Amino acid sequence: MRNEIISQLNLTQRRTAVFLLMAAIASILWMATGCGATETEAVEALIGPRDSILVLDRADRIVISKNDANELTPASILKIFTSLAAMHYLGSEHRYRTEFFIDDDFNLKIKGFGDPRLISEIVQEIARLLAALLGRTMVVNDLIVDDSFFSHPLTIPGISSSSQPYDAPNGALCVNFNTVYFKRTASGYISSEPQTPLLPYAEAKIRRRKLKSDRTHRIVLSNVEKENTIYAGKLFEYFLRQAGVRVKGIVRPGLVKPDRDKLIFRYPSRFSLADNISALLEHSNNFIANQLLISAGIKAFGPPGNLEKGVAAARAYASEQLGLDDLTIVEGSGISRQNRVSARQMMDILEAFEPYFVLLRQQGRDFYKTGTLFGINTRAGYIVSQDGGRYRYVVMVNTEGKTTRPVMRRLMKLLE
Repeated sequence: MRNEIISQLNLTQRRTAVFLLMAAIASILWMATGCGATETEAVEALIGPRDSILVLDRADRIVISKNDANELTPASILKIFTSLAAMHYLGSEHRYRTEFFIDDDFNLKIKGFGDPRLISEIVQEIARLLAALLGRTMVVNDLIVDDSFFSHPLTIPGISSSSQPYDAPNGALCVNFNTVYFKRTASGYISSEPQTPLLPYAEAKIRRRKLKSDRTHRIVLSNVEKENTIYAGKLFEYFLRQAGVRVKGIVRPGLVKPDRDKLIFRYPSRFSLADNISALLEHSNNFIANQLLISAGIKAFGPPGNLEKGVAAARAYASEQLGLDDLTIVEGSGISRQNRVSARQMMDILEAFEPYFVLLRQQGRDFYKTGTLFGINTRAGYIVSQDGGRYRYVVMVNTEGKTTRPVMRRLMKLLE
């Protein structure tokens, strides 16, 4: 009897121990689930009626979703879509070109084809190559600049006449993103970039502004009376003279006549389209974005390039390749508030862009693009998980006074 009682007690203890263990496991699981739900709810609570969020895991399962069908202003995260459209039409290895001709009157003609990164260092490099071709005995009369590959006038919705770089106009022949960076000193004005001379043509424009502060400033070269194209010619002239080419005439707008003018040099950009997209996404450059959009339009519908063709090409790509028939875009940089995209549409764009996600900015596990306008703050990208997979996310805040920062803090914690 005593042994039977001990046996019963041992059985009861074992059953109690198993019960307590199971209860402890259930408690841990309940706490973990409850904690996750709390974090999710905390993220959702930050999303107001004029905001949206959508997060998917690597298997396309929804992690968080709120207002994801609402069409909102995307700001600069639209550049991800513009990059995709350009990649589709032009190819990742596409390289812009600039062509140089000599006519019967020994004028040197420069024809631009929309290269977004004709910067001072590149112009100087081209001038040296041209000097070697022309030789030191040849005298060039006028320097004629041809920007006819893009239409005129070329107006971008959302672009103003400010002196900010994000308001720089687009064109077929532009240098240094159509901006001049300079500083006012006690003795006058100097360039703030050692590789770029302060040309008299630009200095005259600067002096008309009558600046007083001794700090760095930037002016934007407009497309009024082809100011930006003429400035490009002036910069070429400066570096050609520096390389030993004798130019005795003036810089003036004109056209290349392919049947009469002799092509002497074609410069292929050192930057591929992928390089340009990387720079576009790293610096959120509006000028590059719309240069790419207009170039995509030319590829789809032929020259001359304009915004209408670029937008039409982008919409056709969205419809035919991504299945997005109702994407509302009016330009490619996101600077216009007329652009409207939902988080759900943006998620389809991110899915298509995933093979190129490394072109985005990186912060830890986050590869991302942000967008900012007054009262608008957006962010989209990919968060790498511990097992090497990627979450895709879109956060769009269209409520004035709010940002994506608190949302991202909680989202990164949730996706640890």
